[in-house]
Amino acid sequence: MIFGLFGKRAERLAPVEALLGRVAAASRRPALYLEGEIPDTFEGRFESLALHAFLILRRLRELPAPAGDLAQDFVDACFSYLELGFRQGGISDIGVPKRMKKIAQSFYGRLNAYEKALAADDSEQLVDALRRNASPGEGAPALAAYVRRAQAALAGLDLDAILKQEALFPAFRENDDGV
Repeated sequence: MIFGLFGKRAERLAPVEALLGRVAAASRRPALYLEGEIPDTFEGRFESLALHAFLILRRLRELPAPAGDLAQDFVDACFSYLELGFRQGGISDIGVPKRMKKIAQSFYGRLNAYEKALAADDSEQLVDALRRNASPGEGAPALAAYVRRAQAALAGLDLDAILKQEALFPAFRENDDGV
């Protein structure tokens, strides 16, 4: 009986793990760091991952069930991915929970800030939120334009497409190929 539960859970999580892989790959595209001016540091990579995860979670929230369950599985997978990064980076078993708590607070803070900024009528709010969190330099307006294009692209996808489509995010610049 118990092994049957593990099999069903693994079957359910495989698409989530694949989705996380595509989101993580999109968050590491060089244009985000070069033109969007996200710092190429552990913190910057976290910011880029959080931004892309936010866009996916936002779309999943808009979709009917079972998208809500998938959203929670996706968040869990994101945190497992970040925890693995800490462990591979040499953080001790004792230090990981403390770091994960701080990461969780930062992650949910970003989700809240980006949601408020996208919901606002003033497009400068998104630029300001990105400047505070992800892109402290002059790249924030270009990054904001990318986020809006990504949001529009994701709005046209249903749950099946989100789980299976290889390129979920547009190119950083409109005339490049998306990932």
